This record gives sequence, structure tokens and C-alpha cells, in this order.
Amino acid sequence: MLEKYNKKDAIYKYRGDHCLNCDLPLDKTDRYCPNCGQQNTTRKLNFGDLITEFFSGMFSYDSRFQRTLRVLLFKPGKISKDYINGKRVRYANPFRFYLSASIVFFLIAGISDRFEGVNLAEQDEGFRNDMAEIQKDSLLKSELQEIPILKKNNIPVDSIFNKVSAKPEEVETYKDSYVLQKDLDSMDFFTKNGHKLNTFYKYYKEKRVTDSEAALKELNYENSGWNTWLYHKAIKFDLFYNNPKLFADYFINKLPFIIFFYLPVFALFIWLLYLRRPFNYMEHLIFAFHVQSTLFVLYIIGYSIDYMINSDWGFTLANTIFVFYLYKSMRNFYGQGRVKTILKFIILNIIFFILAAIATVIAVIVSFSIF
Repeated sequence: MLEKYNKKDAIYKYRGDHCLNCDLPLDKTDRYCPNCGQQNTTRKLNFGDLITEFFSGMFSYDSRFQRTLRVLLFKPGKISKDYINGKRVRYANPFRFYLSASIVFFLIAGISDRFEGVNLAEQDEGFRNDMAEIQKDSLLKSELQEIPILKKNNIPVDSIFNKVSAKPEEVETYKDSYVLQKDLDSMDFFTKNGHKLNTFYKYYKEKRVTDSEAALKELNYENSGWNTWLYHKAIKFDLFYNNPKLFADYFINKLPFIIFFYLPVFALFIWLLYLRRPFNYMEHLIFAFHVQSTLFVLYIIGYSIDYMINSDWGFTLANTIFVFYLYKSMRNFYGQGRVKTILKFIILNIIFFILAAIATVIAVIVSFSIF
């Protein structure tokens, strides 16, 4: 039905007879251009228009965000069923919604203690040990200088100090595992590079040489781009070994995108588990993204509660709710009985954790390689 035209109405006052964006002829009753969707108005922009557009774009996804969030949380499985049945305009795109929810969660998760416990100025354990040894040596020298018989006979303090402070040789050095270049050349790729990394790590730990060129020269290894890269990774490994939270924070920042590429693999196993049901792969994938998005939303709520009241029960509650939510989602979306759903729920969780472990190992290796 067309809107009733009233010349006194301010809405009609600013409506034009053509779209300012695509020049399509319009009628006064057209609120939006049917071709490009732009609002039919000739009014000049003001500050209120910009604020309204900003918040509508940020929170509403054209009025779909709230509806998606509400249905997702309180009606398990419904949004996936609606989406595959063609009711898509009313909801936000599942992939876009997933990315938004995951990024918001990891931002919130990193607010409170992002680098807690990490002392970047003194991250080098060797540096701290060296400083302690220097203090001990200085104290010992000062004590030797006060011994009367040494003063009387002009015996050099340094000679006595060297004998007193003499230490046995270190039990283990990089030389214990060092392999000559000619011996490395006869090994396979993985064995050869495993020896190199071990040698580089022990060498850096002992010498604290950050210049890869100088290190490779002393080790008598080829100064190639690959060897330089391996040496730098050995340095990074030492850094992360002493400060694991540095790498953990870096890895967590990449998790939304890692999971984004992991879910299609998980959806393949869901498809195999429900092979006899009338769903194609893409419909299982939509279900997987909606379920994972719900987990992130619950985590956002739980983590926010924990942060505000300094507890950990909110996060635990989110996990507990999600277990029940996943069961209800599977039951409502796939329409099977309780026994079958529970059995497939258990199988699906076993598959999920196995795939998650494999994906985590691969992701850690890749993340460390590109750090």
C-alpha cells in the first residue's frame, strides 16, 4: 500500500523526484530508491544524521543484528533452520556475524591482563644471572682486599680471586651437540634442520649473540637466508620459553581467523555424521558458524562478568550453558529424537576436540613461523 501523501508532512518536504545516487525516477511515496537502496531525501546532512548512520551501521546491520542475537541466544537451532529455509533478510550474514562476535570476544579477553607477569626489560634470564654473578664477584674482591697478610706482602688480589672463584666447566654447551656442515649435508631435510635449530638455540642461550651473521660465522655454517631465518626462530623460541604469555597473546589474536578456516573442516564431519538427513554441506556449515558464534557471545557475557566482579564463575557458567545449548540446537535443527541426538552429541564433541588439537598444533607451528 502506498503512503498517504500530506504536503504539510516534513517527511515529504525533502523527498525528490529522482534518486541522487543513481538518477532513477522516483515518486514522492518512495522512501528508498528501489534500485540502489539509498534514502529518498534532498535534505542537507547534519550532525544527527551522521551519528544515526554510524550507530545503525555499527549495531544494527540494517536492524538485523538485534534480531539475530535474540534468536541465536534464546531459540537454539531456529536461526539456522530459518536461514536455510530462505528467511535470510531478517538475519545478519552468519559469517559476518561470527567474525564480529569472535573479534569482540578476543578484544574483551585481552583487556585485563594482556602482558601480566611479563617483564620485557628483563626478559633475558641469562642477563639476570650475569648481573647476580657480577655482584658476587665484586663483593668477593672487596673482601680479599681487606685481608691483612695480602696487603702486607703486596700480593695481587686478582690472582687470589681467580683461584678462589674458579668454576668447573659447564656440563653442557652448544659444542656437545654441534654438527659440522659437511655432516649436515649428508642428512635428510628434517634431521638436518632439527640439528641446526638445536645448535642455534644452545648457542644463543650460551653466547647471547643476536647477530645471525656473526653467529653463523663462528659456527662455520653457510650464511644463507634459510639459516638466518632458523637462527632468528631459535632466538624467538628462547624468548617465548622464558615468557610464554607473549606467544600466547599473539596466538590468541589469530584465533578468530584460525577457527574461521577450521570450521569448514568440522562441518565436513557433521555432514558425514548426518549423511542420511536431507542437508547439504553448506547447510551444515551455516549451523556450525551459528553455534560457534553463540559460544563467543556467551564468552563475551561470561568474561565481562568475571572482569567486573573479579571472579571466574561467569566463564564456567558460559561453558555449562553452551553444553546444553549445543544439544538443543542439534535436536531442533536436525529434528531427531533424544537418544540419537545425545549419541551424536557425544561423537561430535569427541571429533571436535580431536580436530581442535590437530588444528592447534598446526596453528602454533604456522604462527611461530610467521612471528
